[in-house]
Amino acid sequence: MQLARHPKRPHTLDYVKYLLTGFQELHGDRVFGDDAAIVCGIGMFEGKPLMLAGQQKGRDTKQKLIRNFGMPKPEGYRKAMRVMNLAAKFSRPIVTFLDTPGAYPGIDAEERGQAQAIAYNLREMSRLGVPIIVIVIGEGGSGGALGLGVGNRVYMLENSIYSVISPESCAAIIYRDAGKAGMAADALKLTAPDLLRLGLIDAIIPEPPGGAHEQPEQTADLIRIQIRAALEEMKHMSPTQLIDERYEKFRKMGSFFEERQQ
Repeated sequence: MQLARHPKRPHTLDYVKYLLTGFQELHGDRVFGDDAAIVCGIGMFEGKPLMLAGQQKGRDTKQKLIRNFGMPKPEGYRKAMRVMNLAAKFSRPIVTFLDTPGAYPGIDAEERGQAQAIAYNLREMSRLGVPIIVIVIGEGGSGGALGLGVGNRVYMLENSIYSVISPESCAAIIYRDAGKAGMAADALKLTAPDLLRLGLIDAIIPEPPGGAHEQPEQTADLIRIQIRAALEEMKHMSPTQLIDERYEKFRKMGSFFEERQQ
């Protein structure tokens, strides 16, 4: 958890400069405004165009305030969905980076339809007939992360976390003591190995010793290898096959059967 939240850990825009050339950021949801907590745009990945959407936390105090600490509002999810629909229209693959403690829970976000915006993305992402690659690069927090998380391939960086709730919030609810976050973190099974074992992600992307922040360019190269392999796997799949595969993948999640030993 501490490595996933490390203040120097690379964010979406840090990886963009290593992975994409000619990146052009797109702004606005065409309804309310632009949300700086989600970055969207088109760029060239190894000579081929793709669309990218990712959560951005910001580095210093000023940037953190501008990016709302990586907690998107409804206009952020609507912007991402607008850009992903554009990708589907022009048959461009989509890559999303998840790095948020969760969607912004403020009154203004709720007034503008926070839950509806996330739910809409879940439905519409499942219907897009292009390859979608999801990578958890830091914190994958609750529905705020899942609003960009419906993909054909879901990967996690080695020291990232992905959970329905933060350990602090979980501890406050279950144990009535936020100080028991360590116990909650263990129970939540939020690490990459846990989620791989449970079948909720497809693979773990290794990080350099000490974490991604120690060698961000090397981490980006490891991400590049995984994206390249995923695109190669899916390049001959038809839109119908991509949609059906994505649907089956998420339908199986959370379905477990255990035989009782006599």
